[in-house]
Amino acid sequence: MQFLIVTGMSGAGKTVAIRYLEDLGALCVDNLPPMMLVPFMEACRNVKNPVVAIAADIRSGEFFDAKAVTRMIDEARTVGYAIDTLFIEAGDEVLVNRYKETRREHPLSADGLTLEEAIREERERLMPLRETATHLVDTSNLKPRALQKILREIVLSADEQPSLKVEVLSFGFKRGIPREADLLFDVRFLTNPFYIPELRQHTGQDEDVRDFVMNHPVTQEFMNKVTDMLGFLLPNYIAEGKHRLVIAIGCTGGCHRSVAIAEAISARLGEMGYKTGVTHRDMAMEQAHVKARTEYQRGEA
Repeated sequence: MQFLIVTGMSGAGKTVAIRYLEDLGALCVDNLPPMMLVPFMEACRNVKNPVVAIAADIRSGEFFDAKAVTRMIDEARTVGYAIDTLFIEAGDEVLVNRYKETRREHPLSADGLTLEEAIREERERLMPLRETATHLVDTSNLKPRALQKILREIVLSADEQPSLKVEVLSFGFKRGIPREADLLFDVRFLTNPFYIPELRQHTGQDEDVRDFVMNHPVTQEFMNKVTDMLGFLLPNYIAEGKHRLVIAIGCTGGCHRSVAIAEAISARLGEMGYKTGVTHRDMAMEQAHVKARTEYQRGEA
């Protein structure tokens, strides 16, 4: 487990950094009083997150002392904790403009300082942490995507797995297209198991339906083409900073074809090293509907 102390100038982008680190799978705690650093690290022994990010800065008021924080970090390292420090800063003029745009007060304004004086005072107080920082980032001319790339590299250094989490979602067009879909594939061109009486009440998770869908030559060709396309797309999504991708697979009811294909796509992506999850939005509802319809028809007969 890697601990990352996020600190730096107020208004430089620490909050944005914490939010993005959280999106990347880090456990994040904002504005932790410095004296709680080591106890909190001890409490994280069984945490599964590859990175634990802790924001500690001037907002803690009288509890914050940069030299003391530096000593705590050094002491924690000597007993075996892996700790990096990320110091985020920006130029004085940039910070002044950002505060004027957001109309927020600087944490040191309560001390009777002007905005410019507060920025200078904060910079001086934080100097011990800046001088010992593992990662130093100036956001003065840095676009959000560039900051995201830097943070992604920090997280990936602790977790070699791709940062993109892929959700494969099966659904039925009769109940609407899922709004969260990034990519959508319509598999209604495949032969429908619904019209095979012995398969009708089963789902794409059952072996007989799965074999029926997957063993068709057109299905195999489709899977090869989709796999090839995703193999091209996903690394580029990662490069652009995307951390979650929803691939929606739709058939008529969302019970047979889409379920079998969604499971197959998830398995292939897993073999390619991606973190995947599968959700079948309409499967249970459609299966219950088919069962009720079949029993009704039998009753009529």
